[in-house]
Amino acid sequence: MVVHGSAAPPTPWSKSLAQPRIHETAYVHSFSNIIGDVSIGADVLIAPGTSIRADEGSPFYVGEGTNIQDGVVIHGLEQGRVIGDDQKHYSVWIGKDTSITHMALIHGPAYVGDDCFIGFRSTIFNSRIGDGCIVMMHALIQDVEIPPGRYVPSGSIITTQQQADRLPEVESVDVKFAHHVVGINDALRSGYRCAENIACIASIRTELEQTYESSNANGNGSSKNHSNSHNQSQMQSDRLSSEVVQQVGQLLAQGYRIGMEHADARRFQTSSWKSCAPIQSNRQADVLAGLEACISEHRGEYVRLFGIDTQSKRRVSEMIVQRPGDKVATASSSSSSSNYYTPSSSSSNSSSQSYGTQNYSSAKSNRLSSEVVQRVSQLLAQGYRIGTEHADARRFQTSSWQTCSPIQASRESDAIAALEGCLAEHSGEYVRMFGIDTRAKRRVSELIVQRPGDNGNSVGSAPSRSYTPPAASTNGYSSVNGGAFAPSGGSLASDIVQQVNQLLSQGYRVGVEYADARHFQTSSWKSCSAISTIHALDVIAALEICLAEHSGEYVRLYGIDTASKRRVSETIIQRPGK
Repeated sequence: MVVHGSAAPPTPWSKSLAQPRIHETAYVHSFSNIIGDVSIGADVLIAPGTSIRADEGSPFYVGEGTNIQDGVVIHGLEQGRVIGDDQKHYSVWIGKDTSITHMALIHGPAYVGDDCFIGFRSTIFNSRIGDGCIVMMHALIQDVEIPPGRYVPSGSIITTQQQADRLPEVESVDVKFAHHVVGINDALRSGYRCAENIACIASIRTELEQTYESSNANGNGSSKNHSNSHNQSQMQSDRLSSEVVQQVGQLLAQGYRIGMEHADARRFQTSSWKSCAPIQSNRQADVLAGLEACISEHRGEYVRLFGIDTQSKRRVSEMIVQRPGDKVATASSSSSSSNYYTPSSSSSNSSSQSYGTQNYSSAKSNRLSSEVVQRVSQLLAQGYRIGTEHADARRFQTSSWQTCSPIQASRESDAIAALEGCLAEHSGEYVRMFGIDTRAKRRVSELIVQRPGDNGNSVGSAPSRSYTPPAASTNGYSSVNGGAFAPSGGSLASDIVQQVNQLLSQGYRVGVEYADARHFQTSSWKSCSAISTIHALDVIAALEICLAEHSGEYVRLYGIDTASKRRVSETIIQRPGK
């Protein structure tokens, strides 16, 4: 391993010419620089582009199992020291099993304890971070001591000890996340070391070659069997559904090559797919054989196929053909339930067929409430396409939604079937739908149709699961003064409704934010869905949705002056327990 490490340069304050000391089990990427009196412990990962310079302030210490990620800068002032765990003086001390993530700056004098997480682009200067602290992204911590086990939200500026003492404690999910990052980087360290070891990498290449040769052998045998019994246009498979076989045939007929990828449950959530053995053939029999080999090799994982446009070097028409839990029929199964994996799209197709017997305006669903079905019908009738997104509990809190498979259908039955497919695929998560104005390239009328804990047999049937803005005659608010609305039994207090009316009458838009108890202490509010309407009734409906989604949290509304781009008249309209 070639490490860009060098002695500290001679300066008026130091002529020691100290060299870095790096444990033999650590991995330091060749694109990183380590200068001066730096001690790096066992099993440490120093990623590319890192600069650790003990040429002014020194010495530095990096504890065992810690990872210093891409672009991190560690430096120190000539004056100022911290006391390390060994009771010696250091310019920078970083404990064990700690993550200093991308582009962070640790500037001495600084102490970072064990089991800490320092988020992207955060800065630590002249401070002491206790064991087990979680510092999220873009935070500044200066001239303070953070007590052990505290959580620093993204964007925080902590420059007084009073602010540091008020920080909330970390939660179990934060600790789990930090440990997960350490585990991932430990695997990367082992992988990098293996890549530089000829014996290690040779054994892996041998294994890959054997797998590839076995796959080709199986593919050729299957090709011969298929070519003897069927022509290419009538190709069938003992393991694949007719929809998958048809998809392969269509892609090949259009001149595309076929690619395949697989991912376990964890990699699937982060879209970190890995490629199966490449298929060079353009014969359908060979492609089906290769696809079956990939499915067999990665049983219990997600597997998807896609077309490859070799001329424009792009991929088209992705399709998931296996999910964890898919059952494979045994050889003794009857012909009516032949040996194949059934992707979720096939269930959607069957639902679509059953809907096809009904007319457009009377489509029904076994999983969706009548309100959701009605919303789909209204959006399609107005010329919008239907979009769907999903998020687990953690992503929901940060509004980091992920897109479900796109719905191209303009028929109500097909759209409902696709929506049900998204619900089934992401059961136990939040799912929301919305309209897509393809001309204006904007989204309209968002609606959450599933939440964790919903009974999958009747999604959206309970009021807390789906919200349909009520009609003017039944919503509990009556129109007064030619457009303002007064409460007549609605869920919002009269003073809140009055404030909404006042803000709108003054030409302001209305915004809404929420925060749990921990984020409320640090004034780290998060925005609810944006309210683009200026109609009081629609604004009130959006407020009620935000309140329902974040029950048990703080919620506040405010006015937005779009001309001067400022906010006015903040009011907390909900508190935990009220």
